[in-house]
Amino acid sequence: MTLFYSHDPGRTRAMASGIRPLNRTLFSRVPATRIEVDLDAIAANTRILKQACTPQTSLMAVVKANAYGHGAVHVARTALSHGAKWLGVARMAEAVQLKNAGIDAPVLVFGDTLPDRAVAATGHGIRISLTGPNAARAVNAAAGAARTFVTAHIKIDTGMGRLGLCPGLNMDQTLADMRSMMQMDHLKVEGIYTHFANADAVDKTHAKQQLALFTELLDRLDAENRLPKIIHAANSAATLTLPQSHFTLVRPGIALYGLCPGPGVDGSTLTPAMSIISKIAQIKPVPKGFAVSYGSTHVTDRPTVIATVPVGYADGYPRRLSDTAHMLVKGHRAKVTGRVCMDFTMIDVGHIPNVSPKDEVVVMGTQGNSTISADELADLSNTINYEITAGMTGRLPVCYRQKP
Repeated sequence: MTLFYSHDPGRTRAMASGIRPLNRTLFSRVPATRIEVDLDAIAANTRILKQACTPQTSLMAVVKANAYGHGAVHVARTALSHGAKWLGVARMAEAVQLKNAGIDAPVLVFGDTLPDRAVAATGHGIRISLTGPNAARAVNAAAGAARTFVTAHIKIDTGMGRLGLCPGLNMDQTLADMRSMMQMDHLKVEGIYTHFANADAVDKTHAKQQLALFTELLDRLDAENRLPKIIHAANSAATLTLPQSHFTLVRPGIALYGLCPGPGVDGSTLTPAMSIISKIAQIKPVPKGFAVSYGSTHVTDRPTVIATVPVGYADGYPRRLSDTAHMLVKGHRAKVTGRVCMDFTMIDVGHIPNVSPKDEVVVMGTQGNSTISADELADLSNTINYEITAGMTGRLPVCYRQKP
């Protein structure tokens, strides 16, 4: 198994500004706290998701939000090497990052895009989303002024209540708006798509209602010979549970990273790709009645040993995990003790034999026969697994594991 870094943005900025960077050898060692991403897991998950579809359905790897905290460029390359044909992002800056990394695959930007940026992306394999006729007119005008064309997918709101045309409110008006957008001289409408609000639920009623409305719109467009060639609706949950929603393209995100989308989905075949690894900075034998961390909210009820771990809420480790979560040391669960600090978290290791400074700590991931999952941390934080991984800040370096 090979372990390698992504890149050092600080060093790149220093070189660009003419400042001599610090000694590379000194600072190139594996850091005390880091995110480790298993690219073989990304590859395996991509293949599983591709196998859930017919050969006629392409796969878009959703790598928005820095690939949910896993690193967009490395994840994109891995997914594309194992069956993905498209990439999906939320913002134009994310698409530009992929293109600047030399990735040739088509990229769809889900969010609204300023007209001048949409025009600037022309010719680079970047598609934009159109959410209505006003946005389309603005992009069309900018493209006309630049004497070029912009390739777009029209977003349909079938029940998410977020962005897009709403056929559920007025089907005839939606069709009229689409006709108008498709007839604009400097727009090429390549695709149409919608997004499920709760395909991850056990009860698929709402998802099926959304799908029925979307299908009705597609049928109306097809009757007018206006159906775009690329049609997509399925997120991770729908890719795995609603094959009737696959159309020509599926858009898995969270499942790509080995995490289950929700209670209505069997994610047992997926492999989590992210681990968070640290090392003990200090151990401290303490007596009964010893107060730990801010607010002195935790007072030891027995003599024990407290270990300080250099990870905190500034790294994305939720403060809500104070006095509730566990980390792994020597394969044993060690409870978070006291409040999570900005840069450090304390754990109780009094029950674990022979703990010493620099011992490895698994903040999230597997050590021996024990696992701390993103789902466990999410449940304790009253949130979702998406937020745990995507919430990891840029302060933690990302290392990648991959078999040769």
